[in-house]
Amino acid sequence: NGYNVRMAVTFRIITIGTLARNLLWGESADVRSPHSTTTLLEDGERRILVDPSLPPAILGAQFFERTGQQLDTVTDVFCTTLHPGSRRGLAGLDHAKWWCAEQELQWYAQRLATLMESTDRLDPEQTQEIEADLEIVRRFQPAPDQFTDQIGLYPLHGATPGSAGLLLTSPTQTVVLAGPAVPTGEHLLRGMIWEQSADHDAAMTSLQDVLEIADIVIPGFDNVVLSPQRWM
Repeated sequence: NGYNVRMAVTFRIITIGTLARNLLWGESADVRSPHSTTTLLEDGERRILVDPSLPPAILGAQFFERTGQQLDTVTDVFCTTLHPGSRRGLAGLDHAKWWCAEQELQWYAQRLATLMESTDRLDPEQTQEIEADLEIVRRFQPAPDQFTDQIGLYPLHGATPGSAGLLLTSPTQTVVLAGPAVPTGEHLLRGMIWEQSADHDAAMTSLQDVLEIADIVIPGFDNVVLSPQRWM
């Protein structure tokens, strides 16, 4: 008689993100092109790519370097926010299902609708850009509470009104993929939120939640970091 052994969910960083400016480094103006950390999660048949931030050609090349496979092996895309900088690579992932937290979808769709109502003050190019953005947003589906037994939605409001991460619960550790709720490892260690957060009080509450529950944190714009509450 054999045992049914559940394989642990795995994560792999595809690209390490960066902030346009990092106040913790003394930067008061934008000095680089920002992009989000992109992560591949694997649990059984599900291969979830989180925050595909780089353009498709660059993302595809990075994905192959990190996995030895092509983007067409991705089954799902999850965006922690709908900020355009988190989803530049979507054109290369048209075959996959696209997910985002429902509250984020509602907020961003309303934001675009409000902009469209002021089309008399927009030039045709701006109007076209908003319409294209609306089409992208409509393609997203509200994320389920659980993608798999080991990958669940983890609301982390504050950075944007509906921002959310993912909670990975393997048999041996808890990993929080935090998105902009935890900008970098330095922010986490200092207990600081992203200065561009939409709601600073909610963002601080989200950061405290991450500190309490996570063994490992994947920040929105940095490499993996160990939670100071667990390892220091």
